[in-house]
Amino acid sequence: MSEEYEVPSPHEHHVEHQAHHGPGLSQQVAIFTAILATLGAIVSYLGGHTQNEALYYKNDAVLNRSLAADQWAYYQAKGIKEAIAQEQADSATDPARAAAYKEKAQRYGQDKEEIRKQAEAYDKKAEEANVHSEHALHPHEKLALAITLIQIAISAASITALTGRKWLFGLAALSAAGGIAAWILAFTIT
Repeated sequence: MSEEYEVPSPHEHHVEHQAHHGPGLSQQVAIFTAILATLGAIVSYLGGHTQNEALYYKNDAVLNRSLAADQWAYYQAKGIKEAIAQEQADSATDPARAAAYKEKAQRYGQDKEEIRKQAEAYDKKAEEANVHSEHALHPHEKLALAITLIQIAISAASITALTGRKWLFGLAALSAAGGIAAWILAFTIT
């Protein structure tokens, strides 16, 4: 008999209402926000990855540029030694001594050629690394825009849940679509 006079609790009433009318706006917003948070995490990871890759290549470029600078300084030092040896050969009165200085000058000239090739190789590696760095960083701006739009969508969806204004949910969906489009464009348009 006590069942006849039992009053359902607000929770029971809500569960019964959901069973008859489907998920409400709050549940849709919660699912939407969870999906966007997951996508935002992925986009954020990819943005960080592009920055790290660009920094790796930029570091390689700086290292090779430094090695090239060292080789060019060595090249100049050999050039100075070559000029001094040539001057000594030209001013030497003893033919044996003049021949020794000329041989030294010639050896310095040969050393310079090897050093020049090595310096140019380092310069080339530095340029290649710079190109790789630029290429790796290219998607970053679009990924930053994507994460910003996804965060705006999450904020608009949260305000929708608080206010019940469905037009804000539309704004959230539009912002999310823009974020997803920017994410896709980051890796498709160079």
